[in-house]
Amino acid sequence: MAIRSMTGFAHVRGQVADAAGNGQLGFTLSLKSVNHRFLDVHFRMPSDSDSLEMKLRRLLKEKLARGHVELTLNLERGGNDGLSLNRQVVGGYIQAFRAAAAEFSLAAELDLNAVLRMPGALEAAALPANGQVEASVLAKVEEVLNRLNQMREEEGRGIERELRQRMAHVTEAFEGVEKYRRAVLQTYVEKLKSRMQELVGAQVDPERILQEAALLVDRSDIQEELVRLETHVKHFLAMLDEGGETGKKLDFLLQEMNREANTLLSKTSGLAGEALKITEMGLVIKTEIEKAREQVQNLE
Repeated sequence: MAIRSMTGFAHVRGQVADAAGNGQLGFTLSLKSVNHRFLDVHFRMPSDSDSLEMKLRRLLKEKLARGHVELTLNLERGGNDGLSLNRQVVGGYIQAFRAAAAEFSLAAELDLNAVLRMPGALEAAALPANGQVEASVLAKVEEVLNRLNQMREEEGRGIERELRQRMAHVTEAFEGVEKYRRAVLQTYVEKLKSRMQELVGAQVDPERILQEAALLVDRSDIQEELVRLETHVKHFLAMLDEGGETGKKLDFLLQEMNREANTLLSKTSGLAGEALKITEMGLVIKTEIEKAREQVQNLE
């Protein structure tokens, strides 16, 4: 299964015979998705379409794993019955207007255009009750989902290419760190000798000397971080090869890589000479990881 982005858009058009026999009833079915931690589906449907909405929700859950998804169904009637007047809402606006005018002794004229622009004054026509529109819409769902996923897969291929480039840069950087690792060890050896001479000259307890030595040795060991970082990169690339719904797993791996990079930088802070290049490469690693995380947030 290909890696897919959570960003995409698709729409299809369809037609069905009007229930009243007044020609053809058209519709447009649209799907738009953006990134989200989970699958979050929202519908914009004509009134009285609860049954259709439940069926569409079930189909979307079968085909999509993550993302904020908006499904819009618009009816396109040939006559003038695309909108209907909500008499209860309009009547309430008119009554409230007249009550306010009377209470405050205002000689104001009611503007019908203003009333019709109020929320809920006009309603989209409900679906015909014979079920023909519902059947036609459900028949088009597979097509619009395929188009959406095609776009998401195309976007996913672009993200995958960039992620592989980022991992190549990370690999190049930690290979450079390994190259200068001996310089770091030599720097710590010199610092250890200097510290030992200070402690011996000051006639400090031998246990204190051992503690100082153990501390410096522990700080000088960055091999463990390099090994784990290399392992995480290999696992990351293997998951890209495997494909599928990998967004959350890849994000977790990048968090682990970032932790190793932080530890590496903390262990090599305050060094000079060639060892300073390790700090520069560690910052490169962190930058590439952050850029990769920005892209992984968009993967399903």
